[in-house]
Order: sequence, then C-alpha cells, then structure tokens
Amino acid sequence: MLDSAPSSHQTLLKLLDLEEWIEKFYTFFARKKDFLIQGNYLAHKKIIDELEVIQIPPMPKIPHLDTQILHLKKFGTLHKEDIYYFLQIVGYFHRLKKHQHIISQPTLHQMLEKILIPESLLSLIDIFDDDKNFKEGIYKELDNLNRAISHTTKQIQSELANLLSLSGLQEFLVDKQIHLINNTQTLLLKAGYTRVIKGSVLMRSQSGFFYLLPQNIQNLYQKQKDLEDEHSSQMYKICAELSEILRKHILFLQFINKEFDYFDSLQARVAFAKQFDLEFVLPTKNTQNIILHGFSHPILERPKPIYIDFTQQLLLITGVNAGGKTMLLKSILSSVFLAKYLLPMKINPHKSQIPHFKHIRAIINDPQSTKNDISTFAGRMLEFSQILGVKDLLLGVDEIELGTDADEAASLYKALLESLLNNNAKVIITTHHKRLASLMASDSRVQMSAAIYDVQQAKPTFEFMHGSIGKSYAFETAKRYGIPKSIIARAMEHYGEDKERLNHLIERSAQLEIQLKNKHKELEETIKQYERKKLEYAHLGQELKAKYQQKSHHLEQTYQDALSSLKTQAKTINQIHRNMNNANKILSTLKSSESFAPKEQTKELGIGDMVKYNVQRGVIVSVNAHNCLVELDSGMRLKVNKNVLQLCNGNHSGLDRFDNSGLDNRKLDNGGLDNELHSKNKASLESSKLIKDSKDSIWRKSKKFGGGAIIDSHIDSIVDSRGDSRGGSSGRFMAHITYPKVKNAHVSLDLHGLRAEEALERLDKFLSDCLMAGFDEVLICHGIGTGRLSKVVSDFLKSHPKVIHFDDAPINMGGMGAKIVRL
Repeated sequence: MLDSAPSSHQTLLKLLDLEEWIEKFYTFFARKKDFLIQGNYLAHKKIIDELEVIQIPPMPKIPHLDTQILHLKKFGTLHKEDIYYFLQIVGYFHRLKKHQHIISQPTLHQMLEKILIPESLLSLIDIFDDDKNFKEGIYKELDNLNRAISHTTKQIQSELANLLSLSGLQEFLVDKQIHLINNTQTLLLKAGYTRVIKGSVLMRSQSGFFYLLPQNIQNLYQKQKDLEDEHSSQMYKICAELSEILRKHILFLQFINKEFDYFDSLQARVAFAKQFDLEFVLPTKNTQNIILHGFSHPILERPKPIYIDFTQQLLLITGVNAGGKTMLLKSILSSVFLAKYLLPMKINPHKSQIPHFKHIRAIINDPQSTKNDISTFAGRMLEFSQILGVKDLLLGVDEIELGTDADEAASLYKALLESLLNNNAKVIITTHHKRLASLMASDSRVQMSAAIYDVQQAKPTFEFMHGSIGKSYAFETAKRYGIPKSIIARAMEHYGEDKERLNHLIERSAQLEIQLKNKHKELEETIKQYERKKLEYAHLGQELKAKYQQKSHHLEQTYQDALSSLKTQAKTINQIHRNMNNANKILSTLKSSESFAPKEQTKELGIGDMVKYNVQRGVIVSVNAHNCLVELDSGMRLKVNKNVLQLCNGNHSGLDRFDNSGLDNRKLDNGGLDNELHSKNKASLESSKLIKDSKDSIWRKSKKFGGGAIIDSHIDSIVDSRGDSRGGSSGRFMAHITYPKVKNAHVSLDLHGLRAEEALERLDKFLSDCLMAGFDEVLICHGIGTGRLSKVVSDFLKSHPKVIHFDDAPINMGGMGAKIVRL
C-alpha cells in the first residue's frame, strides 16, 4: 500500500519509523488509496469531529471504478459485478442521508444534502442480493432459466446415482466415485462395459481404465449448456439495459465515486482513532511553536510520553548515549507530519499545539554508499545543499557532526545552521560534541535540551531536561554494554583531568537542575492540593447553602399548609359557602316569579286568578266571553280584554304560592293565618313573626334567611265581586323581597398575585355582592402567568349555580387574562 504514496513521503515515513503504522492504517480503507487528503483541512476536521460522536454503518468494500466509468463513456456494457458496485455506492449514500443522527451534525448533513440521487438510480439499489446476483421476482425470464439450470443439475446427480446402483454395472465399476474430467462428471469403468452402458470416453487412466460419460448424462449436459447460453444472453441483455441507465447519469457517477473516496478517507481516520484510542490535532498557522503534551511515537510498544515546549527556532539535543535523543527528534517530526495530513496520534490535543510546515525533511541515516562513491560527510553536505533555499521548512538532523573532525564540523555547522535560521527554518539537531553546543548556546534563537542519565541505576531515564547541555556518559555507556573496566580506566586517563573536570561541572549542573525541577514539581503539587481543597470548601459551602434554602422553603411551605388548613376549617365552621349559595337560590327563584317576559297562556282565566296587566298585578273579579274585571293592587278596578292579561305563575284559585322559593302549605284557620315555610335549600331561619295590618286587613309573616334577604308574605282577605271580605280558596297572597344594601359593590375584581385559596375566597364574596347588588355582567381579571390561577377561576365559575355564562374578555379589557361573567 505504501507504493500508492509519493516517493518523498515513502522516504520520510521510512526515516521516521512510520511505515508499519501507516500500513495498519491502510487496512481501514474501503478501497485502496493514498493516505493524503485534498481540500480544506478545517472542514475535514469538523466532519471528523461529528463522525466521532455518532455511529454510522461501515462502508462497503469496493474496487476502483475509474475504468468502468470510462467504458460507460465509450458506450460499453458493464459486467453485472460492476453495476453492483456502482449501486452499492448509491445505496450507501442513500442510507446515510436517512440516518437518524446525521441531521444533528450540521457540517456532515450539509455535505450529504449536496448529493442529489436521481430517482432512476434509487429504483435500482435493491435489485441485487448480498451475493451480487439479481433478486428473484425482478427478472422473471432470468428466474425461469435459473430454475431450469438448477433442475438439470439435480437430474444429472440423480442419473449418476442410479447408474452407480445399477446391478449390471457393478462388475465394471472400478470405484463408486464421481470423477470430474474437464468440468464433466464421469464414471471410471473397466473394459467390457459396452454390453451394459453406452457413452463417450473422455480419458483413460494410467491403469488403463476408462473415464466414461454416459449417453443420458451427456444429453443432460448438452441441455444444461443450452440453458446456460440462453442465461448468458439474457444476462447480457439486462446488463445492457442497466448500463444505459447508468450512462445517462455518468456525471453523477463520477461525482459520487469521488465523494466515496473522500468520505472513505474521513471514515477510515475516525475508525482508526476509535480502534487505538487516538486523537486528532489540527495544525495551526501563523505560528511555529511546537508544544507536545503526552505524545507517544506509534512504533514504541511501551512509550514514555513526551512533554516539550519548543518555542525557539532551533532545538539542540545533547546528553547520554542511547538516552532517546534520536527518538525525541523523530517524535517531533512525526507529530508535525501526522498533524499535517490529519492522521490520528497518541497525544493530549487540548494542551498541544502543532504548526503547519510545507516541507518536512529528515537527515538521519548515514548517506555513505560505495555504489554512488560518496562518503558520510560528503553525503551530508549534499543533503544540506538541497535544503538551504527551501522556505517554510522543518528540518531534523541526527548526529550533525558525523563523518569529519569535530572542531571543523562545529564551525561549519554553526554557519549552516545560522543560514537556515535566517531563512526562517525550524531545526532540530542531536549531537554529542559540546563544541557546537557551546558555540550555539549564545544565540537567542537556540533552545537546549539534555537527555537525563540516572547515575545510581547507571542507565538513562529517557527523559529530558530543557535548557541545559547534557553529558554523553560515554564511559558509563561502554561499561553498561560490556567493555572491561580496565580499558575504561585507561580511556579516562587519556581523556584528561581538565575535560573530566568539565564533565563533572556539567554533571553537577545537571543534578542541581534536576533537584530544582523536583522542588518545582513538589511546589506545583502542593499548590494543586490547596486548589483542590479550595474547590472542595467552595462546593461544601454551596451544598450547605442549598440545604439551608431547602429547609427554609420546607418550613415556609409547612406554614402555608397550616394556614390554609386553618382557613378551610374556619370556612367549614361558619358554613359561608353553604348559606350564601342557599340564599342565592331563593333569590333566583323569587326573581323568576317576577319576570316581565310574556309567556304563552296555558290556562283559561277564572275568578280569583292572579294576573298581570302591563306592569301591574291584580285579581280577576268577574269574567265574561271576551273581557275580565280586574282589581289591581292599588284598589283600582279595570275592565280589560283577556288577551292582554297574563296569568301569574304559581297562583291557584286566588292563593298565591311560591313553588320555587320553598314556601308552601299555607292554611287559614279561625280567621287567622297558620303559615309554614319549608326551604328546599335548607336555609336557616333566624326569626319569624306575624304582623297584623288592621288597616289593610293583611297578615304578614316575615322570614329572615341566612343570606341576608327578608321575605315578607302578605295575605289579604278575599274580596269577591260584591266587595265582601272572607276567607276561602279565592284569597290573594303576595310576596315581597327586600335586600340589605350592599356597600362598595364593583363590577370588576382583580386577582393578580393571589394564591388559589385566597383568590377563591375573594371571588366567592365578589359574586355574592354582585348578585345582591343586582349586577348582570361583571369582569374578573386573573392574568395569564402559568395558567394555574386561570384554571382555578374557570373551574369555580363552572360550578357556581348563579353563573349563566363566562368567556375570555376582549383584547382591550385583558384578553385571555380576564373573564366576562354573566349572572
């Protein structure tokens, strides 16, 4: 798969030890392609982020179809498998557009919405099964041919089985196996078989036996061949029809084929990252600072994460042999390479920053070659000559002074590195020679880093101390890898006391820096502990405050519940609602008896009947064919036509009764009145008195009800046509109602801001006052809010016996926040 990558990338992958990792990544592609991805990397990263949070179906394994598209352009006919692959791509994107989680991902959804699949192609996506064959029921002729071929094959098997069991053939059978010769099933027979069976000999065995194709089997094979030829002809016809449909949408097929590759590149990256728990880092522009936090090189099985803040132009790495200097160099270059092509890596993306470089070069291997007649140093100079003028460059050089005199190389490489830095290149080098390090240390563009050596355990720690020059520990490394101590002692004598003293100073400086670094870590850990405690105390304070508020709310709620309970009990004791409702019912009954609405005459008028003439009441004294003599309440007698008189309700034979008010069963006894009052609503009667009116000869009985209304019953002596006064059934009984005067009655009520119980109490009193004041229509304002108060008011109005109708008020009077109530 690496052959598909450009040669420059192949070389760099090999130098950075990324070949095996890239090969593993290639296995996640649906079809072979390069790992490079074209286009806007910011848009790619958005889609990758959205794909990471949803689960989509895997992409089907499909070969490249560029050649098939070219055939369609040349009016060729595609094979059945090629048509299947095209429809697989179309079907995959069709299912992806219908995925339930796609719509919640804006960038991915926008990309898929641009793919408009033609209806003619959508109708074809389900014609194939998983084995790349046409489903049954779509092409009936093809189905019939398939069934015929299958039936012929079964016939061949059955005939062969019959022949093997034929008794006359048993002595000529060499074995009872079926032998496949030239894709034809035959029997292996001995000589003399012609007396029993006829057929064609296809071949003779090495033992001289005959591979015989029986005649009947041969006929079946011929029939099968004819059916297969017809099947191939029918298949070609179907493929030609389907190819013609695909040809009409050749531009769409080209587009969706490229989109498949693009989506495959993104989906493979996401699947690879999920499989190995990797992260993506989008390269940043307008900066060259490389910050790696927790990066691990993919080639290492048990890596030690790298933490480095490379903010200068040149990073000079020194220190112990086999201490990880080269791996640090490769890790920095690998991280930039992976981020450049949006490949996942093991890193903390939130604390890391990787810039984008157009050119990434590595000078790591020894370029010496006998074939090319070039030495190590000459090869290095050749590689440097090719990159001196390159812009936007990230360069890594391992063992920079390799291949020549150290002092001369230090001066030469100092000049080369300064030229690269002046060209704004980013450079990483490793070296064991302190000469070059001391020459470059004074440059403010240079950043030092040293590999750390553990003196007590006598081995490198594979960690780095940034900002210092490291010792090579050549003698210690040689001793660790088996060089005799005597040889190492002589080497140290030749090395010289001055240089050894310098190494001791460097080592001592490194140790002091390590101690300072450890102290710094301890202080940071202490600060973190205090910060954690601070957060814990803040969290504890919030919890205590929440508990206090909860307890306070609970106590307040308990108080309100107790108060509501007391109010409810007070209402029960006083029976406020019961008495008010009973009084309202009595008032309504009496009110209806005095209605001025004309009613249809249902009874013939007779002497003693209570009648109504215009707005006055009276008793019929005499009746003739068309007219009646009526004595009015004022004492005046009128002769009027029957048609203009209205019979008052509840009057029978001159006795005026209040059927609806609950007053009934009145008797006149011994020239007086024994009057009983029964209230259907069970209103309490507070007082009862009989008053005799000597002037008008009227007995009055007064009843005071709990609602505050006083009903006075007047019974006049019966007056006949001669003016006599006598007790009898033709007497007259009249009822008068007097109400206590309601003070401060209003036609509107405002319930804004009240609790439900308080609002119902005020509403009940308000309706009672309105009824007592004689209001027919009132306005109740409750507001909109959460709708709870509105519902409570509506439920109360529905259950109130005196409410005829209510509805929302007009907009200018409150709209849905108010009710117009008719009483």
